[in-house]
Amino acid sequence: MTLKQTVIAMILGGISMSVDALENSVEVRVKGIDTSRPGQILVMLFQEEGFPKAHDKALRILRYPSTETERVVVLKNVPTLFAIKVLHDEDEDGKVTKNWTGILPKEGLGFSKGARITYKAPSFASARLSVADLEESNTPHDITMRYP
Repeated sequence: MTLKQTVIAMILGGISMSVDALENSVEVRVKGIDTSRPGQILVMLFQEEGFPKAHDKALRILRYPSTETERVVVLKNVPTLFAIKVLHDEDEDGKVTKNWTGILPKEGLGFSKGARITYKAPSFASARLSVADLEESNTPHDITMRYP
């Protein structure tokens, strides 16, 4: 094989590996949605950058009506490591509305791996999932909504 053929083979091999990575999909089951509240459910896929506050840094945001107590969502083309945030966006402004303290959320939230808000937002490390771990379990990843 010539040098040119080797380089082309390496490039094509790299492209096929990238395509495989883009084919990762994850099934998520959002539980505990309060259907008595208005608005919509936002399911956000993040890599570390921007998680969980910078919604404009989310790789994807899927929107659903808040009409069912449980919803199964399939996220396609997920990176190897990621985290998920679910927001019950009652006023449909795309942001987490805070309560009278200006610190704690007024709307329902849920995070991958059951990460919780304490006096600050959960870290990426506390909510981080890997495609490999989820493929082994072969079941949807459950995220339970928590409301104030």
